[in-house]
Amino acid sequence: MRTIYFSFLVLLLFGCCSNPEGEELTNIIIARDVWGVPHIMAKTDAEVAYGLAWVECEDDFVTLQELMAACKGMLGEIKGKEGLVADFGIKFMGLQEIVAKKYDKDVTGKFKTYLESFVAGINAYASLHPKEVLLSDLFPITGQDIIVGYLLGNLEVSHAGQDLAKIMDGTIIKDLQSDIPKGSNAFAISKRKTTDGKTYLAINSHQPLEGWYSWYEAHLISEEGMNILGGTFAGGICIFHGANENLGWAHTVNHADFSDVYKLEMHPEKENLYRFDDEWLELKEKNYKSWLKLVGPIKIPIKKTIYESKYGPTFKTDDGVFAWRFVVGKSIKMAEQWYEMNKATNFDQFKKALEIRGLASLNIIYADKEDNIYFLSNGRLPVRNPDYSWNKVLPGNTSETFWNEEIIPLDSLPQVLNPPSGWVFNTNNTPFSATDSLSNSIETVLNKTMGYQSKGLENNRSTRFLELISQYDSLNYSDFKRIKYDSQYPSVMTTRTAINLEMMMQLNPNEYPEIADAIQLLNTWNRKSDVKNKTAALYILSWMHLNKKRKAEHRITTGGTITIEDCIYGITKAKEELLAN
Repeated sequence: MRTIYFSFLVLLLFGCCSNPEGEELTNIIIARDVWGVPHIMAKTDAEVAYGLAWVECEDDFVTLQELMAACKGMLGEIKGKEGLVADFGIKFMGLQEIVAKKYDKDVTGKFKTYLESFVAGINAYASLHPKEVLLSDLFPITGQDIIVGYLLGNLEVSHAGQDLAKIMDGTIIKDLQSDIPKGSNAFAISKRKTTDGKTYLAINSHQPLEGWYSWYEAHLISEEGMNILGGTFAGGICIFHGANENLGWAHTVNHADFSDVYKLEMHPEKENLYRFDDEWLELKEKNYKSWLKLVGPIKIPIKKTIYESKYGPTFKTDDGVFAWRFVVGKSIKMAEQWYEMNKATNFDQFKKALEIRGLASLNIIYADKEDNIYFLSNGRLPVRNPDYSWNKVLPGNTSETFWNEEIIPLDSLPQVLNPPSGWVFNTNNTPFSATDSLSNSIETVLNKTMGYQSKGLENNRSTRFLELISQYDSLNYSDFKRIKYDSQYPSVMTTRTAINLEMMMQLNPNEYPEIADAIQLLNTWNRKSDVKNKTAALYILSWMHLNKKRKAEHRITTGGTITIEDCIYGITKAKEELLAN
């Protein structure tokens, strides 16, 4: 292992043009292994945070700056029109106002010290490397900016932003059905099911390798009990999911109702008045300005106006006036929760960290050295009126649809602890299929307002996992790795939005002579997806074209099906594309 010792400067930054001043810190050690992964060691957690900020800047300063610029509404000054879209999107969501209102009250104690030490590390790096700075006005970064980044990330993984996009592009008049969630795979195996008496945990993140929230691996070690290895992202202040010497956990994206859209009843004569119960309330006008980079140093101001109602950000469209209310903005403690999860040494401490309820979404698959295995489909879900269909556009003229700060208790969410089967898993499938059929969480009437995927909604990865795990009464580490690295599709294809996907694999080639050769390949495909498998490419392209057509026709729905015509279209387009390339 190659070890690099750094003397860091703790900088007292009085403004973005200040000269750095401070005292030398000599007790932060950064050792990079042969893969370049940083192992950061220091006496205190706060010093580790400073070191983590430093190495993130060393390795991906551009991405970190672009994310922070978006959070501060300044990306348009770096990336032009593309950045301006992000600037106004974040401003329209009101993320900066949410954090500013809650920060002093909700960010306190040791976590605040940790967070602000991380921020000091970023600002120190920027001051000492001015040629790498994309925009001088971007600095200094603050703790509030980092938390805005966490809110934005939570919005992304909860898919709440899709509702906002549908308002803006005019498709909100359709039923609110989220697109297919992109996520990860994870499973935990109890020692009761392993031949060597060890507990296994597979963490298979599908984070991207480039861009915002891309995978960044690090190892954090302090004399205050931190010893965690795993993945985070540029701008992440601790480990997102990983393992310490006592326990580990993985996240996968879950699908529940993390966002609601309301159609307001506007006054027939008076502009900007909307009905709420027996009152007519006035929309609050909000004006935002961001700068747009043109050429070189030349930039111009761009102004936009949106509105705010009791429900939240509100938008005037050709289809009416719609308000958007989302779960993420109700807490800014997601980074603190991850910090406490990093520090946990047993299941009780880990469960206590979960009780912070800072994370708006995400499944959790957990295992520890005491052989506890646990699945939780986490969600900071509000208590909603069961008399309404929350997966559709809601009436915005009544307090009956206006949920407040009360949330569904953690113990009422779908979860499984130490099932007799000896395993738990998730691949973005229904949370009511997390282990064998005898031990799964029961779907109750409460799910009508929570909006989780219902029982029976599997996907190809979950179906394949269930096929594999059923082959073993007990398994060894080689078996575990075989399941982890398996690249074969299941014997019966299915997805959350196309439960009859197997139809595409079973067409009769004699009935469709123009694509008979392609159909025959799909009929006889071994369902493997290694890089040399040409039929895998045919299948994937057929599905992509088929699904693109359904999306354009607004036919993608939870529990939906495909038609023979969809299959013919997808296979035809895939064949054309493969022949052309």
